Amino acid sequence: MKTKSLWKISIVTTSEAEDAVAEMLGSLLECPASSYFNLKTGVSTVSVIFKGKPEKGIREKISAGLARIKNCGLATRPGKLSIARIRREDWAESWKRHFKPLEIGRALLIKPSWSKRRPGKNQALVILDPGLSFGTGQHPTTAFCLREIVRCPKTGMRQSFLDIGSGSGILAIAAAKLGCSSVDAFDFDPDAVKIARGNARVNGVAGKIHFWRDNVVTLQLRPARRYDLICANLISTLLIAGRRRIAAQLNRGGTLVLAGILKSEFASVEKCFAEIGLKLVSGKTEKEWRSGSFRFA
Repeated sequence: MKTKSLWKISIVTTSEAEDAVAEMLGSLLECPASSYFNLKTGVSTVSVIFKGKPEKGIREKISAGLARIKNCGLATRPGKLSIARIRREDWAESWKRHFKPLEIGRALLIKPSWSKRRPGKNQALVILDPGLSFGTGQHPTTAFCLREIVRCPKTGMRQSFLDIGSGSGILAIAAAKLGCSSVDAFDFDPDAVKIARGNARVNGVAGKIHFWRDNVVTLQLRPARRYDLICANLISTLLIAGRRRIAAQLNRGGTLVLAGILKSEFASVEKCFAEIGLKLVSGKTEKEWRSGSFRFA
């Protein structure tokens, strides 16, 4: 079977607008976006890599998205757009330049396979080469979820975990490494599910995690099981649309972590979840993003 070619769409913008541009580009193309800030030039490059040739009219849609961001008061200049076909080996090497080891306190170390960094004493290690899928821990929303996973487990208690929108599988793998007794994870993208399973095998936890393909807006309202800790790192529109189905998966006394939300949209998300009985108990704003942990009131 012929393998689809890889294409890369990049936008050169300001650090101020970097996260908003990444959100727009990722949502528009339904692919994870990555960003790189150049200290010398002071500009950021946001990129999406995907399979298959871009659809007609994509330039116009991106231009309209940049205009909306500018209207929100964020400087997007120069807003330079490039679309190019790339070789798979070039894409792989670009990750090696930009993906560095990340520590979440003393409990967790996340690193790519090519890094020689060693974990500290009693520090769980996650080895991650993300592939065509979002999630290396570098993004503020992913980092917030990881901190909550580190914080929430209680000694001597069995804790179940669900990752909604699993991407590379980083959150599920971290949960398994940190001792969660039952770990489930799903994503709508079949390629992401495949990559996540591969990452779990590399980390020796494939037998501890159940990955599958699913859609947040079709989850069961009366599920067979519920979870003590849930991470849903999704765009705000999906969180709001699927709020009742997401909440239905949570145990009473459990914690729901919501991330992937632009800070300008967080109040709307918080209000919608409050209406179904979930109260914000902690939150963090970083750059253009705000994430929060919720519990039943």
